[in-house]
Amino acid sequence: MTWEQRYRLRLTVRTSLVPWAVTALAAALVANPAVRALDAATGWRVFGFTTDGARAVLGALAGSMLTFLVFVLSSVLIVVQLAAGQLTPRVIALVFAMRLVKVTLAAFTFTLVYTLAALSRVETAVPDLHVGVAVVLNLLCIVLFFVFVQELSGALRPSTMMQLVADRGRAVIDEVYPTAYDPARPEGPTRATLPAGPVRVVEYAGRSGSVLAFDAAGLSRAARDADSVVELVPQVGDFVAPGDPLVRVVGGKPADEAAVRGCVAVGPERTLEQDPRFAFRILVDVAARALSPAVNDPTTAVMALDQIASLLLLVGRRRLDEGLVRDAAGAVRVVYGTPDWPDFVTLAVSEVRHYGGGSIQVDRRLRALLDHLIGELPAARHAPLREELVLLGRAVERGFQDDTDRRRAAVGDQQGVGGSEG
Repeated sequence: MTWEQRYRLRLTVRTSLVPWAVTALAAALVANPAVRALDAATGWRVFGFTTDGARAVLGALAGSMLTFLVFVLSSVLIVVQLAAGQLTPRVIALVFAMRLVKVTLAAFTFTLVYTLAALSRVETAVPDLHVGVAVVLNLLCIVLFFVFVQELSGALRPSTMMQLVADRGRAVIDEVYPTAYDPARPEGPTRATLPAGPVRVVEYAGRSGSVLAFDAAGLSRAARDADSVVELVPQVGDFVAPGDPLVRVVGGKPADEAAVRGCVAVGPERTLEQDPRFAFRILVDVAARALSPAVNDPTTAVMALDQIASLLLLVGRRRLDEGLVRDAAGAVRVVYGTPDWPDFVTLAVSEVRHYGGGSIQVDRRLRALLDHLIGELPAARHAPLREELVLLGRAVERGFQDDTDRRRAAVGDQQGVGGSEG
């Protein structure tokens, strides 16, 4: 199994509901004979069910559990539709990856299968322990059902979903950019210069999609075995189609193309695993949708800017020009591109500035965001921020005809630096 196949398997386990349901079903089928054997060995007679009573109770519980299971699945579909319509379709995968959804589905599936199996064993004699465990499981699932409804209603709030995106974004930033920015050590280009030598291009041969992640250690091994340097041409998150250059192999002997392709995962939708830009993309899309004339919800846009500000501050304090993987001897084996600081600032600010033109609340929050970053980050980070301030000033001049509104929009909302006003 290649690294790409293992990655897809892990991604499926994290984002799909099917593995959890299948696992719960198998666990119930294994638990049933074990509990029956324990019941026969212990002679458990606490509940004292009669045959007709046990059948009636288990039948009612099985029907109600099936209803709960259908409700859970329907609720998840509704949440997905609402989240995609109100926020952005990019959060659909996050909804399916919610632990509460997967645990609730697994618990209900386990209890339903266990209850049906217990019902089938009620014959002339009642397996008292077996039936009692089924009753207790159903009672626990009722409590879990109320917890599920409560938590799911909270997950519909834009602030909750954006907080989830920001938390995932911070985790991926910590992973991709672990080194703190040092003003005494200026950053170099985000893609290192390749050594001289013959260049062989390995083209992408799968279905078109976005680069989800890559195995740096696997590419390094392939480069070391070929005594060469491997350059990953697209960045994580970039779109590739069949025939596009995937990697360049410089120097040495030809690398194993199958092994190289097996170190890069491509899929239909970007993920947050190795793509810090995607966290910004999601939050910017939420703000842009909130600022559309059909929605006209600037407060949600300001809440998105709150999270964007925290992520920009974190990125600005990290060194962004690594993009190198070295072997044990210190030789460069893998080169890959990474976004630089102006890329992050443009992605985070420019579209919100464009769509938020004419909104006093959004313009004030944007100015406060930029002023705050200038005050907190090293001087080497200031140039793109000041450029955005100039562009924001021009947008304010164009967007407000009244002098009073123009003055209000031109003053940064310092109260919004630490949290949205809505």
